[in-house]
Amino acid sequence: MTIKVALAGAGAFGIKHLDGIKNIDGVEVVSLISRDLEKTKEVADKYGIQHVTTDLADSLALKEVDAVILCTPTQMHAEQTLACLKAGKHVQVEIPLADSLKGAEDVVALQKQTGLVAMCGHTRRFNPSHQYVHNKIQAGEFNIQQMDVQTYFFRRTNTNALGQARSWTDHLLWHHAAHTVDLFAYQCNSPIVMANAIQGPIHPVLGIAMDMSIQLKAANGAICTLSLSFNNDGPLGTFFRYIGDTATYLARYDDLFTGKEEKIDVSQVAVSMNGIELQDREFFAAIQEGREPNSSVGKVFNCYQVLHNLEQQLKG
Repeated sequence: MTIKVALAGAGAFGIKHLDGIKNIDGVEVVSLISRDLEKTKEVADKYGIQHVTTDLADSLALKEVDAVILCTPTQMHAEQTLACLKAGKHVQVEIPLADSLKGAEDVVALQKQTGLVAMCGHTRRFNPSHQYVHNKIQAGEFNIQQMDVQTYFFRRTNTNALGQARSWTDHLLWHHAAHTVDLFAYQCNSPIVMANAIQGPIHPVLGIAMDMSIQLKAANGAICTLSLSFNNDGPLGTFFRYIGDTATYLARYDDLFTGKEEKIDVSQVAVSMNGIELQDREFFAAIQEGREPNSSVGKVFNCYQVLHNLEQQLKG
């Protein structure tokens, strides 16, 4: 059976998913949704997608659509995920699941009610670099003592990864910190029991903090220090240092190095070196096998509880 997919959001990240799906057998993207019809048609033509619309409801109304991938603005995630579940479609929503605890709670509750596959794009769980470390931990060969993480961008204007104007505002806490908060608890296999945050000045135009510092502690004693900035004039992205009892690892997206910058071969960790493709493979496999996926909305929910608590702290 071919899984027929609608993809919402034909921007930088939507295209990454389309490129990944090309490598997966038994999956076909049949509908593309984005707000600019002409640009959406251009992308659809390139990937051979027949149905194009600016309204998610149009795609949800298609009987042939089995599943939806949402790569839309953060503020729409919870509402659109609920709409997909109500329409009887399996759904994968890009990170973050929601921009409020209430939104995350609503999604988790409806997923339980419907029994459909609902997954959030916590890509770090799938990157070969982080999978390599995870396998070492699972085998009892490595235990995290501290994670030191830097999430750095240079974003003084509202633009996306392709340098195009954005219709929405990105967020260090609800979007970028979500990756690390979830990954830390996942890799430690231990819940977060302490979390603190401070932030820099609020940007006068964007209305968000451009710098943030977060400290986390897991129940097993491991700690995490996370620095986030939209002001960094240097390499962009997130860089993870795993300091453990037997080794130190540096993870940069799908690549992994020792603490002495020696490259580690992670090409045999999974069937692909592309974290987004591996994430999509898990989503489709969970649908085919009728099981809960890694990074299901239920499994990542605790992350959003932590983000909510940090937001309350920052407001206080």
